[in-house]
Amino acid sequence: MAKIFPFSAYRYSEIAGPLVSLVTQPYDKITPAMRKTYLAQSPYNLVRIILGEQREADSATDNVYTRAAQHLKSWIESGILAQDQEPSLFAYFQEFRVPDTGEYLTRKGFVGLGQVEDYSANIVYRHEQTLSGPKKDRLELLRHTRAHLEQLFMLYPDPTGEIDRMLDEVAQAMPDAEVADEYGAEHRLWRVSDPARISRIQTLMSDKKLLIADGHHRYETALAFRNENPGSDDASKVVMTFVNMHAPGLKILATHRLISDLKDFDESGFLRRAESAFRVERIDSIEKLTKRWAESKPGQCVFGIVMPGGSYIFEAKDPKGQLDVPVLHTALIGGVLGISEEQVRDGKHLRYMRGLDSAIEEVKSGTAQIACLLKPTSVEQVANISFGGGVMPQKSTDFYPKLLSGLTIYKLRD
Repeated sequence: MAKIFPFSAYRYSEIAGPLVSLVTQPYDKITPAMRKTYLAQSPYNLVRIILGEQREADSATDNVYTRAAQHLKSWIESGILAQDQEPSLFAYFQEFRVPDTGEYLTRKGFVGLGQVEDYSANIVYRHEQTLSGPKKDRLELLRHTRAHLEQLFMLYPDPTGEIDRMLDEVAQAMPDAEVADEYGAEHRLWRVSDPARISRIQTLMSDKKLLIADGHHRYETALAFRNENPGSDDASKVVMTFVNMHAPGLKILATHRLISDLKDFDESGFLRRAESAFRVERIDSIEKLTKRWAESKPGQCVFGIVMPGGSYIFEAKDPKGQLDVPVLHTALIGGVLGISEEQVRDGKHLRYMRGLDSAIEEVKSGTAQIACLLKPTSVEQVANISFGGGVMPQKSTDFYPKLLSGLTIYKLRD
């Protein structure tokens, strides 16, 4: 089912400088402040290609996409980016501490090319909705650069862990690349060029279904690009990092919701209206909320609400088997507060934030009227929804840490 291929990756050479000044977080996680920092770190930082700066004088012949293509072309010609001589897969390990808990984990995966498949083939599954704007932007970048510059994050089921054990063997050697990101996560990469190992991994993956963890917009961009180039074998593949969904190092963080700019918002009136769909309980500490989360049973929908006037536990009276995020969006954000799906898509009234303390601080500082605190979704819940043909609202999951962009680049042959 899942078709995996080694590839001759382009990677930063030694003359490009320290890797820490060249790689980035995924494009959609790069804030304006982060981009400014990346630009200052090196003239060869990947942000110049994946999220270049727009200019007032941009034209059809000189714009963010044409400049990205020119950067890529000149970096390859000057040796800043060098292509591996033989096709390889890559073992990719990430060591990190989990925000909020401080737990220390290692997430293990491997990088390779994956066949681009229509969802209807029941090989690749999504778990989140996508928006047209980001896909249009990524497609223009792909058309101009003819390169997949960032890895898609894919999950596969392997309860026996045979591939992980093979990756552990590879990781006994010195890594080919090693770098710490701005959040303290350590990233290490090892080339896997032995044909026997590659063949074995391909065989083990051949009966697997794939679930998109991160990169829904880029995957659907790859689908569109493949359809535009029906005669190109290269266009039918995209670079992916594959992670075993049964591995202990796989971690999903909660993405909390912040609500603001509600006209004439009244806390007491909001609480009265909420009682039609939720059991509302006032609490004096967030510890009570986290304890309730730990004690909650399957099928229960419990989340926290923090406002200037107090903190509360909301439990859905009839969740209808849905997870916390869909219930929050339909029953509370859309139902009680009356914020439409169109307003959510347009970024009105709703923002997203990782970290309980950070979300609560937004209310204390007055930059948010309500903080909706969510329990992390489990990998099992995501898999059940996705493999069952369902999708979740945007920002339902936050797989941590992110895959670094710039470790491996897949350049299509012209």
